[in-house]
Amino acid sequence: MRVLAVDEWTARADAHVARVDALLDDHPRRLPDGRDHPVWQFLFRYYSHKPARLRRWHPGFGVGLAGAPDHRDWPHYVRVDEASTGPVVTVGRDHLDARRDAVDHVTRLLAATAGRAPRWNCFGLHEWAMVYRDGDARRHEVPLRLGAAGTDRVVERQGLRCTHFDAFRFFSDDAVGRNARPLSRDTQVTSEQPGCVHAGMDLYKWATKLEALVGSDVVVDALALAFDLRELDMRASPYDLRDLGFAPVTVETPRGRAEYVAHQRRLADRAAAIRRDLLDRCRSLASATTVGEPLPTPE
Repeated sequence: MRVLAVDEWTARADAHVARVDALLDDHPRRLPDGRDHPVWQFLFRYYSHKPARLRRWHPGFGVGLAGAPDHRDWPHYVRVDEASTGPVVTVGRDHLDARRDAVDHVTRLLAATAGRAPRWNCFGLHEWAMVYRDGDARRHEVPLRLGAAGTDRVVERQGLRCTHFDAFRFFSDDAVGRNARPLSRDTQVTSEQPGCVHAGMDLYKWATKLEALVGSDVVVDALALAFDLRELDMRASPYDLRDLGFAPVTVETPRGRAEYVAHQRRLADRAAAIRRDLLDRCRSLASATTVGEPLPTPE
């Protein structure tokens, strides 16, 4: 076990809280009038990870904290007596064993996604498909930029090539059959690809599900990326968000589609680095479960 001295881990924990608070301040969940922010609230509602949990720092499995408070105040942690340092708290092996299925699933999904070539021809039309021929089913209390009929025409002209099931499952009934291929939960591992904006956002979901094991640094890296991906997602959506400062990416035009792909490629590069990091940590956890020895969290 790698043991962090009190001054080292408390400094890291303080830096973590400061980084999280800055991100949350820059991306408020509520508008000044108290309504949900149509762009940022999604990341907290859909991924169900509360800010209070996000602010709690975790060093990752295989790292001990010297001089830490009573481990009963630290979910999933246990107290261990180290001969060289005295008592420390660390994530318990029981928690790792309990999360083995989740570690295996995330490892398979991330490895499969990373192994595919990215696709750049969806143009973010999943949000358009969710209101296709059903303009009253808007997911946000803001108007459609082109109106219902104009939104429908874009879907019919451009076609739908979504590869992400958790976007596809919200398509309107009339849009489902227009997708290039049907998607299901069972085929998620075989259809996910690294150019997808939502696959990049989901890195935050997978990191939070394993946060005590993989460590908080990769969780916040994934959150920062998710905010930027969400911004692109909504700027390219059919919603008119200009009053909130979000200039549209007009994917109904050739120029807008080129702009979308340029942003998509840049963000996919960032997602690839975080995906590799998270995958490496998951593989280390799987190995630790197999051989029965805790492995240190990557630097």
